[in-house]
Amino acid sequence: MKRLITLTINGKEYEVAVPPNLTLLDLLRYELGLTGTKKGCDVGDCGACTVIMDGKPVNSCLVLAVQADGRDILTIEGVETEEGLHPIQQAFVEKGAVQCGFCTPGMILSAKSLLERNPRPTEEEIRTALSGNLCRCTGYQKIVEAVKDASEKLS
Repeated sequence: MKRLITLTINGKEYEVAVPPNLTLLDLLRYELGLTGTKKGCDVGDCGACTVIMDGKPVNSCLVLAVQADGRDILTIEGVETEEGLHPIQQAFVEKGAVQCGFCTPGMILSAKSLLERNPRPTEEEIRTALSGNLCRCTGYQKIVEAVKDASEKLS
């Protein structure tokens, strides 16, 4: 039996009927067409599905859609500003932290959450904040440099 839920995604309110076993990831990708949230391991290990829920990064593959009822969700589609790319997105481009791009949305959202809590993180704090996100292309150094660069631009 489906349950009616209401949630805010990227500033827009949605009211959807969802089955009890539907994950937030599958709701975002397959029901709402927000495909920037990637489906990787589907068990919470890779971070490709990271979104920000009520200000905290979460693996959307581990959250049931019914658990998101009444919550505020930010996906990568909601990060860009009216002026264009968010400074974190721009730093990823400028520092070459975007290669295949599969991990990029989750990395950017994890970085955004970090910088909102801690505008001037150390390299160790950046690495810790990104530790739940796996990247097979960059070796992480360019990603860390991009987050550091964004922190300097934002403060």
